[in-house]
Amino acid sequence: TFFVVGNFIRDNGDLIKEMVQEGHIVGNHTLTHPDMSGISSLNDFRKQLEGVENLYKETTGESMTKFYRPPQGIYSTANLSMAKELGYKPSSGVLPSGLDQDKQPTREEAFDKLLTRIHPGAIVLLHNTSSTNGQILDELLTKWKEMGYTFGTLNDF
Repeated sequence: TFFVVGNFIRDNGDLIKEMVQEGHIVGNHTLTHPDMSGISSLNDFRKQLEGVENLYKETTGESMTKFYRPPQGIYSTANLSMAKELGYKPSSGVLPSGLDQDKQPTREEAFDKLLTRIHPGAIVLLHNTSSTNGQILDELLTKWKEMGYTFGTLNDF
């Protein structure tokens, strides 16, 4: 699942279309990537999610799947209720890796973090801005398979 923000859709329309054509889920990561826990109005919350939905529809001609990941994994219980009211299933990565572009983990640091903390049911969050994530992905998936893990989409869960 690729969780996208508004400017990513605007700047990468062809990539978004490719994701859809390849059968990937594209989820909502909000229009402007704010701290959602500070949003208490349903109208303001709706603007963040519907803004992305509208851009996605304009780009792909399809409706967006109703998966939502709050920026930075920060949310309030009111946010969860608002997401549910708008038909969304919130998701959060439990094993984030490579968020800070200026402080990329080394290959060894990334492997140590991701291989030792994996567990049944984990949702792994790999940021597309991480050069380290891109470099280790094939080997990481192979190692997880060797450990007995299988992979699925959010729809599978």
